[in-house]
Amino acid sequence: MRSPDTTLEKKPASILFVCLGNICRSPTAHGVFEHQLKKADLHTSIRIDSAGTGAYHVGELPDSRMRASARQHGISLEHIRARAVHESDFEEFDLILAMDESNFSDLMAICPEHLQHKIRLFLDFSRHAELQSVPDPYFGDQDGFDHVMRLITETCENLIAYIRMLNDKI
Repeated sequence: MRSPDTTLEKKPASILFVCLGNICRSPTAHGVFEHQLKKADLHTSIRIDSAGTGAYHVGELPDSRMRASARQHGISLEHIRARAVHESDFEEFDLILAMDESNFSDLMAICPEHLQHKIRLFLDFSRHAELQSVPDPYFGDQDGFDHVMRLITETCENLIAYIRMLNDKI
């Protein structure tokens, strides 16, 4: 985990995961994190959601290849439907995690300045300091979706560890 950039003022009570269309990366992070929160018995204390910076797929299920990869890990994404980021999300969520630098820039461009501190790169919580962006698997093959699944799973584990550490300090 990268340290200074990920310092939060308080334990987040709500987290929004964001990618471009909300059909691959962010719904996967949503589903994986939700699954891990239940295993860690933290699911009642943190509200989570996912959204896209674009409104291309509003109302759709996550990509079938992403759902297949998640199913292989015992995680269902069937309850998640794509939606676009809303202006109110910046007020409602304590932590907004962008899947890549383009999503991060798009969010910063539409977020009120006094709330921009809530926006971080998802991979700020990764052990892979060299990575900035979760690759978009949409135009690739199943291996790309499986790689994204592994990267998101590991990063969500780190995010939960970080939240537990914050709990210990509060």
